[in-house]
Amino acid sequence: MDKLKAMTVFVRVAKAGSFAGGARDLGISRAMVTKHISHLENYLGTRLFNRTTRSLSLTEMGASFLERCQQILFDIEEMEAAVTELQVDPRGVLKISAPPFIGAAHIAPAVAEFLKRYAEVSVDMVLQGSHGDLIDEGVDLAVFLGDLQDTSLIARKLASSPLVVCGAPDYFSRNGIPRHPEDLNDHSCLVNWAIHPRDKWQFQGEKGEIVIKVAGRMQANVADPIRIAAAKGLGLVMLPTYIVGRDIRKGLLQVILQDYQPQPLAIHAVYPHRKYLSAKVRSFLDFLQEWLPPRLELQTPEHHFDHE
Repeated sequence: MDKLKAMTVFVRVAKAGSFAGGARDLGISRAMVTKHISHLENYLGTRLFNRTTRSLSLTEMGASFLERCQQILFDIEEMEAAVTELQVDPRGVLKISAPPFIGAAHIAPAVAEFLKRYAEVSVDMVLQGSHGDLIDEGVDLAVFLGDLQDTSLIARKLASSPLVVCGAPDYFSRNGIPRHPEDLNDHSCLVNWAIHPRDKWQFQGEKGEIVIKVAGRMQANVADPIRIAAAKGLGLVMLPTYIVGRDIRKGLLQVILQDYQPQPLAIHAVYPHRKYLSAKVRSFLDFLQEWLPPRLELQTPEHHFDHE
């Protein structure tokens, strides 16, 4: 029995929901599909499908086996692709998705430099608050901020950025300065939906992690609206230093709660689980992983709030 072939047939049948559908997808006969599944079940000593005249469904063992099969077949595909694609120069259209601020401030300059190096690559770049459905939108790579929610995607960490809580001097003169994360319950906290877990601000203090559920008068799916609102004195924000560093240096925003460090914001590149990395994607990933960290470090603010 060709185990890999049998596993491929099993996955296609499970996805299609029928032996006939799996046979059609693979371009083989239904009888051949039945033979592969039968051999696989005999080899494993268990049923993978519940069969009736009208329906086909996975058994509990079948569902578990499907997950393992998909990962194994993906790993093999990626390994084969790595061997062949590494011998091919990057070329073709690379579609990238990124959040607006980091996309415009950091990813766009990286793209420009990358295109100088690889003359046969062109880039379609979309700036949006969330990465959406990468497969449906044909996105090769998306830059993602914060905790990863979608486990069907492959991710590579590119960098991290310190998060700070800050507000305008005018806000603090009217509302006082929070001294402990729990004091945030009495303040207007402006929320950026793009950074998970959204309305929960996480801090690390001497006694461990502190999680505060915050709320305020304004929320947005990108950082700029709440950054501007905070600078106008409408509330507090927790944002990466690469976003608020300039405002802090100008004195428009001032950092508080310096004894309670928020968890740094992880910045990942994510791409669809079912796709192997082409030369253009692999090259851009490697390039971005070198490009981004030192430039984010330069955005660290120099001035904090004076606890008088």
